[in-house]
Amino acid sequence: MDYTLQKTFTFLLFIGIGLLLKLKFGSKEELTGIKKIILNLALPATIFIALLGVQIDAALLSLPFLALALNILLFLLFPYLMPLTGIKRDTPEYRTARLLVPSLAPGLSCFPFVLEFLGEAYLAKAAMADLGNKVFVLIILYLVAMNWYYCKRAITDQSRAAKLKSLTMAMISEPVNIFIVIALILVFFGFKMESLPFFISDTLTRLSVIMTPLVLLFIGLAVKIKKEQIYKIFSLLFLRAGFVGILSGVFILIAKVEVQQDILVLLSFGLSACSFWPFSHIAVVGSQEMDIKKNHKTFNATFGVNILALSFPLSTVLILGILSSGNLFSNGYSVLVLGMIFSFVGAVPYLVKQLFKTRKKVGQKKADWVIYKTTRTETT
Repeated sequence: MDYTLQKTFTFLLFIGIGLLLKLKFGSKEELTGIKKIILNLALPATIFIALLGVQIDAALLSLPFLALALNILLFLLFPYLMPLTGIKRDTPEYRTARLLVPSLAPGLSCFPFVLEFLGEAYLAKAAMADLGNKVFVLIILYLVAMNWYYCKRAITDQSRAAKLKSLTMAMISEPVNIFIVIALILVFFGFKMESLPFFISDTLTRLSVIMTPLVLLFIGLAVKIKKEQIYKIFSLLFLRAGFVGILSGVFILIAKVEVQQDILVLLSFGLSACSFWPFSHIAVVGSQEMDIKKNHKTFNATFGVNILALSFPLSTVLILGILSSGNLFSNGYSVLVLGMIFSFVGAVPYLVKQLFKTRKKVGQKKADWVIYKTTRTETT
């Protein structure tokens, strides 16, 4: 069996193991413990190592800005497509989806396959682009999440300066953000992982190794997908894929990108699964709302986990299909068509729902007409 497929099955197997372990994890506190290990140890160590390994190449400096532009466009424009998913505006589900949809997790769902199909040079391009995505998911989305939290809780007894101070303190107290700042300072002074004392680098490496298995197990343990949520989430994810496909097609045509490998890496990167990092912001906000009813919280953490659980396998299948498609996606027009197909698939649940509503209305009108005719005949 192909190595990349085996790796995909390994990731899915971890999620499956997490589902089976639900029988052994009966309390919410046990899940919270795993989540804290991820957020406070494994995730900071992984980010620290990733940042220290960044190679700044002047020829690739435009890629982070392109990735950041994609993130911002998804965040700003996707709310206009959200009604097609059945997710109501200004609900915890709505805010959760808005935070997760524009985020990308290429490390799990894109990089292994880009390396296998396109080689190390294109993996370097994807990794460089991920810098812009990291800025968005780690900093910008954190600010957005905390701003929504302040607005939702109607914290009006604080001045703007006090809110800014509170937000700043929250940011610098998070282990993830502390490790990012330290890593960036070290990179600026030319440090690499090899430059650190062995006991530090070895500890960080061992913590980083447990990141992926723990995240996948946590997804399996925490996922609680209701029937109506499956339709919403698949609709959400296919609309996201369609938006990325259309946007990529337009960019390819305008920028006149003609190298097929460049087209494939662009499309694959954009179709990456939703990132776990925005969920960490949701968890931070959730820790401040422990005593608040579910429907009145800023975010719906369970819905966020379900999006992550479905996003990873779907993105993996789409990326594998595109990279193994041969010369099918060699120009912007074919990418545009793909985006339109994904968009149509994402809109199908909404179209079916509207069709049933129309049939119901027509049926009701016919029934009313029959009753009217019957009543009129009896009167006559």
